[in-house]
Amino acid sequence: MLIIYAEDEREFDYSKGGEKGPAHWGDLKHEWSDCKKGAMQSPIDMSSDRVQVIAKSGEIKRRYKPSIAIVKNRGHDISLQWLNNSAGMIKINGTDYFLQQGHWHSPSEHTINGRGFDLELHMVHVSQDPNVTYTIAVIALLYKIGPPDAFLNKLIKIVMPMADKLTERNIGVIDPKDIKMGGRKYYRYMGSLTVPPCTQGVIWTINKKITLAKLASDDLMQK
Repeated sequence: MLIIYAEDEREFDYSKGGEKGPAHWGDLKHEWSDCKKGAMQSPIDMSSDRVQVIAKSGEIKRRYKPSIAIVKNRGHDISLQWLNNSAGMIKINGTDYFLQQGHWHSPSEHTINGRGFDLELHMVHVSQDPNVTYTIAVIALLYKIGPPDAFLNKLIKIVMPMADKLTERNIGVIDPKDIKMGGRKYYRYMGSLTVPPCTQGVIWTINKKITLAKLASDDLMQK
């Protein structure tokens, strides 16, 4: 599987005043310089001039399928990873992007008109086409507290024992289609990864519909 994030994510953190916090990410390693100098960095607010609203749900064609997955505690969050492009793909503007992993941030990283949300899911996809300029596409969902979400409740029960351990666990077959993605409108903009190496040229697609979920979000990330 193509690795697009820092392999050892203990090398940075989210401490605003610390030496490894976001203000210093670009100085920690040369290959992380985009975190400091990048002109298209994420996250942003959806009122930005960089953002477009896509009204046609057909703009994103999802072809996910059940596949073996692992849960991995990466230090600052817990991610759900599918191996060897086996979980299917999405098609954006004629290009196939294969699902690699999903991870959650709490509170949300993106905002809408200055408003943040309780939780944000990033589903990270990568193109295998060497001729494609933008090789990473992320679909994001924003959550606020509401009725129980079956997928998240199931996942939380699995990851709770891993909360304090830098480890990974094979959890068997997980179907990405079980992740709710309601709504027919999306925000779209060009940005970057939100953690080192802060790679630019990421296609962001953020569901305009806010998902409701009753959950203990701290079990999914340590931010």
